[in-house]
Amino acid sequence: MERLAVLYSGGKDSTLAATLLAPFYDLTLVTVTFGVTDAHRHAAAAAEAFEYPHTTHHVATDVAETALTKLRRDGYPRGAIQWLHEQALDAVAGTGRFDAVADGTRRDDRVPTVDRPTAQSLEDRHGVDYLAPLQGVGHGAVSSLAAAAFEIQAGPSETVPSADYERTLRALLRADGDTVDAYFPDHRQTRVQGPR
Repeated sequence: MERLAVLYSGGKDSTLAATLLAPFYDLTLVTVTFGVTDAHRHAAAAAEAFEYPHTTHHVATDVAETALTKLRRDGYPRGAIQWLHEQALDAVAGTGRFDAVADGTRRDDRVPTVDRPTAQSLEDRHGVDYLAPLQGVGHGAVSSLAAAAFEIQAGPSETVPSADYERTLRALLRADGDTVDAYFPDHRQTRVQGPR
């Protein structure tokens, strides 16, 4: 069976992607951390609730700092989050431990997204398959499927602990004394607590 890494935040999207792919692969959930927060613990707890193997992959903090520079330059988080996602995919695919990498990006995500040239480049450079099982699925359908299958905690980004890129950027902004609200709109976050 081929080895698959699913980039995993502990949220409903990455958990649903993993659940859909698990029957077909030797699956490992991989949470990428940039050494800024300990939020990967929350992803590990969600993985444990599903009895999926989980690991943390560390990427240099300067990658997150580059994203922070993009965030400040742009004045909003889209480019920074996209940068972090592409770096995370590249880092995990580049380990040589997996035959395929996947994520929970959806059809109507604003960010992160993986377009066809980016996916092909990832596959060609690292000799892996890239899978995005939710790519044809909209937000409403993902929410309905996840609500039927998972126990979910939802709330404002600041109060729902997950291992997503936004949490990393928020932590870096706070560490520098910046006002987080100046860059991030109000947003609801989810964290999966286990199967229903």
